[in-house]
Amino acid sequence: MAHPSTYRPAPGSIPASPGVYRFRDEHRRVVYVGKAKNLRARLSSYFQDITNLHPRTATMVTTAASVEWTVVNTEVEALQLEYSWIKEYDPRFNVKYRDDKSYPWLAVTLNEEFPRVMVGRGAKKKGVRYFGPYSHAWAIRETVDLLLRVFPMRSCSNGVFKRSAQIGRPCLLGYIDKCAAPCVGKVSAEEHREIVQDFCDFMSGQTTNFVKRLEKQMYAASAEMDFEKAARLRDDIGALNRAMEKQQVVLGDGTDADVVAFAEDPLEVAVQIFYVRGGRIRGQRGWVADKTEDVDTGELVERFLLQLYDGELADSIPREVLVPALPDDAAAVEQWLTGLRGARVALRVPQRGDKKALQETVARNAFQALGLHKTKRASDLTTRNRALEEIQAALELPGAPLRIECYDISNLQGTEVVGSMVVFEDGLARKGEYRRFIVKGVEGQNDVASMHEVITRRFRRLLDDRAEEPELGGPDAADGPDGPMLIDPETGRPKKFAYVPGLVVVDGGPPQVAAAQRALDELGIDDVPVCGLAKRLEEVWLPGQEDPVILPRSSEGLYLLQRIRDEAHRFAITHHRSRRSKSMVESVLDDVPGLGEVRRKTLLNTFGSLKKLRAATMDDIAAVPGIGPRTAEAIVIALAEQKKQPTTVSVNTATGEIEES
Repeated sequence: MAHPSTYRPAPGSIPASPGVYRFRDEHRRVVYVGKAKNLRARLSSYFQDITNLHPRTATMVTTAASVEWTVVNTEVEALQLEYSWIKEYDPRFNVKYRDDKSYPWLAVTLNEEFPRVMVGRGAKKKGVRYFGPYSHAWAIRETVDLLLRVFPMRSCSNGVFKRSAQIGRPCLLGYIDKCAAPCVGKVSAEEHREIVQDFCDFMSGQTTNFVKRLEKQMYAASAEMDFEKAARLRDDIGALNRAMEKQQVVLGDGTDADVVAFAEDPLEVAVQIFYVRGGRIRGQRGWVADKTEDVDTGELVERFLLQLYDGELADSIPREVLVPALPDDAAAVEQWLTGLRGARVALRVPQRGDKKALQETVARNAFQALGLHKTKRASDLTTRNRALEEIQAALELPGAPLRIECYDISNLQGTEVVGSMVVFEDGLARKGEYRRFIVKGVEGQNDVASMHEVITRRFRRLLDDRAEEPELGGPDAADGPDGPMLIDPETGRPKKFAYVPGLVVVDGGPPQVAAAQRALDELGIDDVPVCGLAKRLEEVWLPGQEDPVILPRSSEGLYLLQRIRDEAHRFAITHHRSRRSKSMVESVLDDVPGLGEVRRKTLLNTFGSLKKLRAATMDDIAAVPGIGPRTAEAIVIALAEQKKQPTTVSVNTATGEIEES
């Protein structure tokens, strides 16, 4: 690998102009493409002290062996040139969104004499009108089947159409009135095209006027005693209403918008987009990408929009694109989108109302998609084995860590300190082995001391169990994933904390790792390896080492360690919230007259949390044994007074959830 100083451009040689730059490796392959408003300022940031760079950026600049740039006139030109080069060179360090599946379109072939409606995938063709994309092909076919009784246009293939014209008989759809049968001359080409135009108008959102027209015709037929025609029109209106019910109205102003949301972790990002046309959700689509570079959400938005609208969707850009964060060059992106559409395009972050609520829905879909992607990845046996082998090699372990235990500490400004222990065996979570700890021997906010206490308590229990059965080869012993374990002779099950882990992981950096190792040393345990995973840069720290172990971004071992660490964090947060809720109930009820400790505990056991107690009526509270109407009234008043006090709201970056304190 080359050091950046070996190919750093001479001082003053880089222009202070907008442009696009390319990093190439020793084989002249382009490994990264970027753009800048000021090439000199941007490129200089890559050639600072390498220890100050983000690990992914450091990997890129050490992989590269040269850099070159091209000056352009405007930021929009830089935007276009950057993306064209990304498509041309496919650089390994640029974020590239992978579509998680192929999405179908509803297509109407207006370029034919007798247009047909069909479901298709892939690139668009000239002269064909497209609707979508949609999530499922079967959903489109169900909708088309409902609409064909109202708009009996051609839906058959060219072969079937020609054969019916030759023999003079329509196909089955022509006999059941789901096709106007232009193949045998039942309608002319002009009449059939009018049916097609009505179908296109309906699919593009012009539904109200068409339904009113059918209702008017139905009432007229009924007035003329033509009840068969009236009944047929009534059924047509019912079919249209059922088709419209499949597309829920989400924006009351009938706007056209694409709503984009992201869910990301340090290694991957999932993006979801909802296509809203005429205020209705017409389709949904999702991508997953590896985060091969250190970028914020705004830059992810920019890269995604470039990929999305540069290709097949260039002719279907809406008036609004709603995103979770604006890119730094938001004006340039808007100008680029406006040029593609030929009309004004607004790039916005919704702040309130229906659009904000819809984007939150899209964000939930993105989080679910990322979770599903991780689950599929983790469920593969070959991948799990490779992850364990990579961890063994990176940490120089004597064997693959078949049982991994991870520990995390959670507290609120030094109060209600709790610890969590999660267990993964063969790369899969063993939730029955999870344990919780209430940290009592530490005062204030001291995660290092708390970690020392938790590790000490867990492994002292292991030593106590060993002391009860010194002969691990005896009748009350069995083989665990990473060594012998103890069996309870009464139940036949493994004793609590009976397994010896193949690896202990702590959530944190060198201080937490040192505390865990010190706890094991004090207990005389020297056969359990320890490492820590720091959140900020995803570095793996080992005891007594000055430099961390940097696993490759694409490493399955790093991915497994991240999943274990995140699960320990989730488990600790859940325990902490439960204890905090109970303590809040007790603190709120402290000053209620006539309510002693026994009654407070009874209330807590009955309702379980402050939220449920607030939701209860006065009669519900009075029905609790020992609580009368007068005390119940005092409790309701105390809860109302406490609710008026201000709350602190924060966002849990690991889970994306909103927390109050």
